[in-house]
Amino acid sequence: MMNMTESSAATWQNIAGCLRAELAEYGALLALFSEQQKFLFEREADAVLGLSVKIEHQVRALDQCRHERETLVADFAAAHGQPVSATLRALLPFVEATARPLLEALICEINHLLHRVRRTTRQNHTLLARAVDVHQEVLQQLRPSVFTKIYSPGGRVSIATHHSSATLRAAG
Repeated sequence: MMNMTESSAATWQNIAGCLRAELAEYGALLALFSEQQKFLFEREADAVLGLSVKIEHQVRALDQCRHERETLVADFAAAHGQPVSATLRALLPFVEATARPLLEALICEINHLLHRVRRTTRQNHTLLARAVDVHQEVLQQLRPSVFTKIYSPGGRVSIATHHSSATLRAAG
């Protein structure tokens, strides 16, 4: 039978393991976004599309890791008489002093990777949106009669296509 200190050590060790797994998942997601960005610059549409499925799977894996960590942290908080909504950083005083630097470093690294993932996501979204805009502009120049600009009540412009007109066909 474990005493309270041994029980707490096992719990913070499990939390540390979850944080390490979460770090790995964020790193894998960041690598996929970097690869997506490379393909966007190279105008490899099929590769970008193929990566979207991998990115979806990676996001699900990351969500599962985060959920497991949040569950462990909530259990740790409850075991120490704290609100289950307490953050891990707020629970550090309940962790052995020798383990706190490890958990603090893992928390900081996850926050750092999270910010990098968000920044890269915004960049890729902007690149994708611009690629779609350029594609639409080219199509509008080729077949202006097929496209109509529509304005929303908020002033946003969208493009509507007339599906009844003939499509471009390759000759030969």
